[in-house]
Amino acid sequence: MSRLLEVSGVSVSFDGFKAINNLSFAIGDAEMRAIIGPNGAGKTTFMDIVTGKTRPDEGRVTWGERNISLLGMSEARIAREGVGRKFQKPTVFEDQTVKENLLMALKANRNPFTVMFYRASAQDLSRVDALAEEIGLSDALDRKSGELSHGQKQWLEIGMLLAQEPRLLLVDEPAAGMTPAEREHTTEILVEAAKTRAVVVVEHDMEFVRRLDCRVTVLHEGSVLAEGSLDHVTANQQVIDVYLGR
Repeated sequence: MSRLLEVSGVSVSFDGFKAINNLSFAIGDAEMRAIIGPNGAGKTTFMDIVTGKTRPDEGRVTWGERNISLLGMSEARIAREGVGRKFQKPTVFEDQTVKENLLMALKANRNPFTVMFYRASAQDLSRVDALAEEIGLSDALDRKSGELSHGQKQWLEIGMLLAQEPRLLLVDEPAAGMTPAEREHTTEILVEAAKTRAVVVVEHDMEFVRRLDCRVTVLHEGSVLAEGSLDHVTANQQVIDVYLGR
């Protein structure tokens, strides 16, 4: 399996506290990975480093077939390279319809000059229809996004990220605050997305992680404590001691 993202020997300290401590992590091209671990394990900082929000003190972050370094790139440039991130709280344009939100996300791929004179082409509209189908919002295209349920807003935001065709999707606690039915649909969206790109899900909900049916990385004190199937890592005594036994 070719590696899409490789993080090696990365450390970062905030006021003397090592948030990430000699962390190494790799993910392949079309792979789903769940990251679990106690609060303060470094899960968010890890995502901040990959997306360029936080600069590590040491280590390497390499990307793609050409093994280019993401370190020192701006957040915008990293996004253009194909790294998409979804935060816990959905950020959709509440006054715009679902369709308008998805069109705006498609348009974000273009240069500022074409955006000024942007008219949705037939190709754009069919892409929006396909995205709406993928995230389960085909019936809601003309609804204002502010009217959607919490779960639907999360799906719309995933759709907006997918519109930008990222090669890596980083998703932070997608199951939080969702109904069981919404959680199940979210699983389906992410599993489908991981067939064509890398998807990393940071999550506390073990049932949700189990349904993703993927390799799991356990972080603790800023480094990898265990990695493997969910059954493998949850049987690990250290993992039980620092995380599951609490």
